[in-house]
Amino acid sequence: MKVGILALQGAVQPHEEKIKRLGVTPVRVLYPQQLEEIGGIILPGGESTTMIHLLKLNQLWSPLKHFVKIRPTWGICAGAILLANHVSRPSQESLEALQMTVERNAYGRQNESFVDSLVPTEIWKRFDKTSENIEGVFIRAPKIRDLGTGVDILFTHQNDSVMVQKDKCLASTFHPELTDSTRIHEYFLSLCQK
Repeated sequence: MKVGILALQGAVQPHEEKIKRLGVTPVRVLYPQQLEEIGGIILPGGESTTMIHLLKLNQLWSPLKHFVKIRPTWGICAGAILLANHVSRPSQESLEALQMTVERNAYGRQNESFVDSLVPTEIWKRFDKTSENIEGVFIRAPKIRDLGTGVDILFTHQNDSVMVQKDKCLASTFHPELTDSTRIHEYFLSLCQK
């Protein structure tokens, strides 16, 4: 199985390393035709406005907008912003794949970044029987403000939803690729295999 990582900008290599550890071939996605060879895609952290500019420059915007509505997709931090159907502070266009409102940079500036334990919901516990403590690395992270019908919460932090899912589309406001755990990557790969 091959899983894509949008590689125009952002934290690509840590996701590559996790996916390789789990025996899956990562593909650095730069061009539309690469979407045809992958079973799912990770939209990594980075800077969402820069990503939008580069997606359009590489003629990936429309093909990716179609892809994320039908194939397994996971947006992390800036990637979660790209997936939201509403973005605030300031507003910007998006791929409109998940019914949620995301507020950009809601936790503050770079020097206000932090690491903390996350609270799993029953939905996550059904998948992960290990009871492994999952840490969240929050770097200039967005906050999920509103969720539409059918969007499930997998993790919270201080009563904020920090990882959500609808069907095969995931969004997390923290960076699992920057921790030792592979559990969340394993979860996404399980969606790609279905």
